[in-house]
Amino acid sequence: MCTIRVSHSLKFVTFALSMINFFEFYGIPESFHPDVEALKKQFYRLSKEYHPDFYANESDEKQQEILELSTINNKAWQTLSDPAKRLEYILRQHNLLVDGAKPQLPSDFLMEMMDINERLMEADSADQLAAISNEVLAADDDIQLQLSKLTGGYESLDDTAKESRLEAILDLYYREKYLLRIKESLNTFATRF
Repeated sequence: MCTIRVSHSLKFVTFALSMINFFEFYGIPESFHPDVEALKKQFYRLSKEYHPDFYANESDEKQQEILELSTINNKAWQTLSDPAKRLEYILRQHNLLVDGAKPQLPSDFLMEMMDINERLMEADSADQLAAISNEVLAADDDIQLQLSKLTGGYESLDDTAKESRLEAILDLYYREKYLLRIKESLNTFATRF
C-alpha cells in the first residue's frame, strides 16, 4: 500500500496524481492486461477505506487527506479499468508519450493515409465511401491485432525487452490516433450521401 503525505491544496492533488504510479497504488504489477477482478477488488476496498463519510469526525487535515486519497483511487480506477487509457498511461509512465511531441510515423504509412484522405475527398458515392471505410476498418483491425500481440506477456519481460516493446507499442498508438482522425472524417463525409 502507498503512503502519501498530503497538503491542503488542489494543486497538490493534481501534482500527486501525476506522481503516483496507479499500479503501485493498487499493489498490482504494471500490465496492459491486468486482472480486472483484482483491480476491481482493490478499487472497492480502497473506496471503503477512503470514504469521506467515515472520517466526518476527524480533523480537517485528516478529512482533506482522505478526500485526496479518494480522488487518487477514483482516478486510478478510471485510468486502469479502461484499456485505451491504461495503454496511454503506461506510455506516459515511461516518458514515451509527451504532450506536444510530434510522432515519427513511417513514410509508407503516411503515404497510405494520404492516399486514403485523397480518395475520401474525391468520393462521390456511398459505395466509394463504404470501400474507403472498409479499408480504414481493416487497417484499424490490423493495428489492434498487432497491439494485442505486443501487449500480451509484457509484464514477464525484462527491462530491455520492455523498452523495445514499448517503442513498438508507441508507434501503433500514433498510427491508431491517425486512423481515428480519418474515421472522424469518414463520419463527416457519410452525411453527404
